[in-house]
Amino acid sequence: MIYNLIRRHEGLRLHAYRCEGGMWTVGYGHTADVNAGTTVTEDEAMRLLREDVAEVRGRIEHMCAQDGVTLSAVQADALTSFAFNVGTEALRRSTLWSLVKRDPGDPAIAREFSRWVYGGGRRLPGLVKRREEEAALYFS
Repeated sequence: MIYNLIRRHEGLRLHAYRCEGGMWTVGYGHTADVNAGTTVTEDEAMRLLREDVAEVRGRIEHMCAQDGVTLSAVQADALTSFAFNVGTEALRRSTLWSLVKRDPGDPAIAREFSRWVYGGGRRLPGLVKRREEEAALYFS
């Protein structure tokens, strides 16, 4: 499920491009060691996605261990998609994470997802939809 959500919102690009945030990106939102000439195959893009998701999930699990947070599998998936997009440090500093730490079932968490819908100073419809899906997944 997590892969489908991320793939749907990141889209597949086999040739490097600059994302809304100005980062060189390839595949399904992969940014590490990417430059203007980077290309990947569909299989490589999927491998990179698996590796990137595992890395983000590991960071979230570390945050949970540090902060004494227990998440369900779907809550972890939703936060993984979110952090895949905005970064784990942004998640760690967010009001969203503060609410999760206090009470992972707090309904106010859904509203916090919806605050993260801007890219390049503009409200982006794709991010609005992604945050709606992440919040729905979190509370499913």
